[in-house]
Amino acid sequence: MIAELALTLLLLLSPLALGQTQIPQFQYQTDEQFHEELVVRPLAGDHVNTYFQFTTRWHYGVHKNLYHTQLTPRVIAEILQTYDVKELHIGLTQGLWRYETWGYPIVEATGGAELWAWFSSPNLTDDSVNKQWMRLANVFSGILCASLNFVDNTNSIAPKHIFRPQFMESGNRSHQFVRYATLPREIVCTENLTPWKKLLPCGSASGLATLLNSGYIHNTKYHSLGVKVRTLCDSDDPSNCLVELTQTANLVYDLKLLEQSNTDFSLRRLFGMGLNGYCEMASSSKIYVQLNEQGERFQLTPTPQEEVLSTVGGHNVLFGVYDIQQQFEEPGARLFNIAWLGPKGNSKREHTSPPPLYAHRYLLGNGQKHGRIATEVTNTHYEPLPVVLMELVPWYVHAYLHTLRISSKPQHLHEYTSNELKFSLLHYAPGKQRELPTHLEIGFMLPARSSALITIEVDYLLLKWLEYPPDANHGHYIGSAVIGSQLPIGRNYTALPLEGYLFQDSFNASQPAYALTLRTEALIVSLPTPDFSMPYNVICLACTVVALAFGPIHSVATKLIIVERQTTIPRNLLRKVVHKLTSRFSRRSTNTVLNEQQNNEQNGKGKEKENEQEEKQLDQTQSCDKQAHM
Repeated sequence: MIAELALTLLLLLSPLALGQTQIPQFQYQTDEQFHEELVVRPLAGDHVNTYFQFTTRWHYGVHKNLYHTQLTPRVIAEILQTYDVKELHIGLTQGLWRYETWGYPIVEATGGAELWAWFSSPNLTDDSVNKQWMRLANVFSGILCASLNFVDNTNSIAPKHIFRPQFMESGNRSHQFVRYATLPREIVCTENLTPWKKLLPCGSASGLATLLNSGYIHNTKYHSLGVKVRTLCDSDDPSNCLVELTQTANLVYDLKLLEQSNTDFSLRRLFGMGLNGYCEMASSSKIYVQLNEQGERFQLTPTPQEEVLSTVGGHNVLFGVYDIQQQFEEPGARLFNIAWLGPKGNSKREHTSPPPLYAHRYLLGNGQKHGRIATEVTNTHYEPLPVVLMELVPWYVHAYLHTLRISSKPQHLHEYTSNELKFSLLHYAPGKQRELPTHLEIGFMLPARSSALITIEVDYLLLKWLEYPPDANHGHYIGSAVIGSQLPIGRNYTALPLEGYLFQDSFNASQPAYALTLRTEALIVSLPTPDFSMPYNVICLACTVVALAFGPIHSVATKLIIVERQTTIPRNLLRKVVHKLTSRFSRRSTNTVLNEQQNNEQNGKGKEKENEQEEKQLDQTQSCDKQAHM
């Protein structure tokens, strides 16, 4: 039994189990191709999933041609050339994907920002990869207008088992390095959508990208923007290489938030407008609509041009296909719109069965010093499933390996028993304050129709006062855990095969096992937080006291105090009247005396002027008589 478990885990962690097979000789009609696709899937609980995928493939040949691009953004080609990047994944997500009711998404993503990349070069070392990793994050921070520049050694790890490369390159695999980081505080908004659309060949001017209106996208219950770049080379011919750039936008609409009185909806209702055409640079432009399961309750208008039945792992899915290039072949075509008409008088939808594997994550304990991180993984399948769990615990949370426990219970029980599962795989790298996070990876077999609870005890650190964010009482985030497994069936599985690049490549793509990667919820930890309001209160109180004391002291020290003599006023009413009359009479008499004095002074001045004039005239007459005698 132990040998079988070890063999299963070995298959899980091997590249062949993840679909990394030899790629045959490439056949191209042109050097660059661009494809745009839209997948619409009605979900349980009055939700609708819309998935956009824009794929650009460029057969560049030798590395010197990476500087001459047409459809592929040049910045992507320069990054591959400068930083020795062979594979890159970036996700900007807002919201939480509900696995139990919505199934599995086409592309997995976690809340906030997530970034991981593979580096490959003969001369690379761990130190050089760390430097290139931070430079790569800074470059994409500017390209996508995101806070990826906060990626450094304090929140980055090198996964050992959970991720496997999806690129193909001839050479020694010992020179391949991977780095992973997550920023759960990152918020996705319009400033991320606009540069993301600028990477498309047609931008937002035409094609399916015109439906990505920021006013309607950010009002959804879940939205995720993704960028994936990988290099594929032929093992027999090293010069036969191509660059594959895939941009994805995954949205989940809640019809109740759209103020819908019934379950009817349309593209115009979801995105605010119809489709005005296709991108002229696209080799294909198609819309896929799921018709069975939740989609069988709707009637489509217009009807699909064709229907495709896909069987994956014994699970059948029916899709309706609309070729947008054929819809706009005729000149003068109007806006294209698809309407989903539901049954009248019934607004409830049936819930789907839960997927074979799903997980949840939460905190245990109380207080701001100690706690436990708990991750619950549930297997609803009738066979045991291999599980690999990766935890990235930030440096301000200390995790203790000796407290790691894996408890199990059957699904019909509500409490966990004392039975503990033994892990067959363990990788633990302890964290270091303000330098390295804690890295934990464990692998175990989860029995059929049972749940496993993985717990580990942690301590919360008291940070320096400059290390707290502006909203310190909001808490600090712990990124989501990553869970990997292999599913023997394809129920609720919609991911694309690793050797494919279009959504139609997932049709009838049955495999012995299906690689699955899940993300759990992010956690908010309440660390010991000082009272940051105390300095504010002290400053306000001190300033108030100084202001109140400064005014009286300043007035006393600078103003001249003059004491006026107060006249005694009689209290009797009659005497008051007599006092007022006498005071008025005295004022009038003084005023008349003053007026007479002023008049006398003016009269005196006038007489003096007249005397002076008479004297002048006498002098003039005397002078004239003297001249006459002479």
